[in-house]
Amino acid sequence: MAFKNVAFGPTQTIKVHHPDGSILFRLNSELNSFPETITDRLKEWSLLQASKTFLAQRNQAGDWQQLSYGETYLQMCSVAQHLLDMGFGDSDSVVILSENSLEHALLALASVHIGIPYSPISPAYSLVSEDFSKLRHCLEKMTPKLVFVQSEQAYSRAIHFIKTHFPATQILVAEGVSYPHIEDWRYSEFTDKVEKAHRKVTGDTVAKILFTSGSTGLPKGVINTQQMWCANLQQITQSFPFMQEQAPVFIDWLPWNHTFGGNHNYGLALHNGGTLYIDDGKPSSKGIEETVKNLREISPTAYFNVPKGFEMLIPYLENEEQLRNTFFKNLQIIFYAGASLAQPIWNKLEELAIQTIGVKVPIVTGLGCTESGPSALFANWGGAFSGLLGVPVAGLEVKLVPTGDKFEARYRAPNVTKGYWRNADATSQAFDEDGFYKTGDAVKFLDENNPDKGLVFDGRIAEDFKLSTGTWVNVGVMKTKIISSGSPIIQDVVIAGLDQDYIGLILFLNLDACQKLIGSAENIAPNQLYEHSVIQQFLENWMNEFNQQATGSSNRIGKIILAQEPPSIDKGEITDKGSLNQRAVLSNRKALVSQLFSHYE
Repeated sequence: MAFKNVAFGPTQTIKVHHPDGSILFRLNSELNSFPETITDRLKEWSLLQASKTFLAQRNQAGDWQQLSYGETYLQMCSVAQHLLDMGFGDSDSVVILSENSLEHALLALASVHIGIPYSPISPAYSLVSEDFSKLRHCLEKMTPKLVFVQSEQAYSRAIHFIKTHFPATQILVAEGVSYPHIEDWRYSEFTDKVEKAHRKVTGDTVAKILFTSGSTGLPKGVINTQQMWCANLQQITQSFPFMQEQAPVFIDWLPWNHTFGGNHNYGLALHNGGTLYIDDGKPSSKGIEETVKNLREISPTAYFNVPKGFEMLIPYLENEEQLRNTFFKNLQIIFYAGASLAQPIWNKLEELAIQTIGVKVPIVTGLGCTESGPSALFANWGGAFSGLLGVPVAGLEVKLVPTGDKFEARYRAPNVTKGYWRNADATSQAFDEDGFYKTGDAVKFLDENNPDKGLVFDGRIAEDFKLSTGTWVNVGVMKTKIISSGSPIIQDVVIAGLDQDYIGLILFLNLDACQKLIGSAENIAPNQLYEHSVIQQFLENWMNEFNQQATGSSNRIGKIILAQEPPSIDKGEITDKGSLNQRAVLSNRKALVSQLFSHYE
């Protein structure tokens, strides 16, 4: 079946083998010029299409509140004037504790416009955390002069914590009565001091700090310069030139405190003069209803989500013809990140596209990280598959360095971070002697004789381990196969077996999917759900079928155990975007690991 005719960028590559065994891999296409600062584009669009909607979000009445490019630029300058009047010093910053919102966007733009570093901190560190340890760490690193919170009521505990431990920090709110209100900043007059401050901003100026929940320890603040962000938006646009031919329309929930939502999606709308509708939903039993409500109205030109989001969306697309028509009508690509997309979900999306518009919509894959702003590689063509990473973006060099029997991918490019905020040790450890950022991702060529077919994912270097036999276990590849074959019952997995005789799994199940499989009208408690004969039989059958495909001890499952407790964000077991930290789970749940290997059944 044919794919929708979509304009993609070139994919011809250059592959060079070096005497030390490393390989240099890049696109045979140059990176075009790009703006020096992120708000240069905003000013340009405010002159060319002042009345066009840039951002929109539903208000409390459920109506779309819209900001045009002209309004956004003027209100950004007004907010910037207030920031200048506060007298920020060289060590000061702005911190944002908020979900995606119009006010969040304006304060962020105002900060980067006049060269004040800002950091959008994960709302989970304020709303979910019990001890505020990660929030404290981020605030200590940022030394903010101003903290913005969307809702004084929702963030009351975090505000109390800030006022207690960081008493000099000023609070700004969008909803509340006890602190200054950003609404009073948005429509005030501004002076030529704003433009003078902006003229001092260069590509090397720090735009924002994005904190990543690393594999160990506390979050690290990734420095995002103006050049880094602007370069990557140009690289992505060259990979997907249809975004220049037709201004993009996005409806998106992905949080701006992450590089996927904040740099990639939000940035692409701004860079290409498009419109971003803020989706206040998310992939949860309640949040998906808001997402579907929005998708019934908005026809996106590209749709971004995490695999869980697509999984929850599919039943609605299957049951509502009008929703399908609206969703697929203008859709050029489907793009996922954050985890591997299970093949049954992939197949269903293609099937629904064919049913609705007669052709497949290309599902785009790739590889990136916060340190690369985020995009480094794309498989920007129809016929990709889960695990295919594609070819480098223009202007980015990938060095493949032998590590054991694998190759680690390392990046050097204008879109790669200069390091970690106020963390010299982590910065020095992150780069090799040639200035390449060490990703820790293992990759290999799909076809050694045809590099244009791209790279495929080969696991995480640090996660792989050896069994007692000396056999290596490729955790990343095996995890992808487990989740894909066990979907939707198996939601996530941690793989254990270092120095053991066999591989053991700690499984995290999807409670809603388990409930549906059992077919009971009553909600069953999680512990009873896991012990239900239908679930036990499913897992037994699944494990037997999985092992029938195994080629040896490196990918054969010896035993499984179910995690009764959900992963903890305070213990570092899960990031606020939902991905599991393998090392933290193994460290925190030693009793489960012990049970896995206490005896072999």
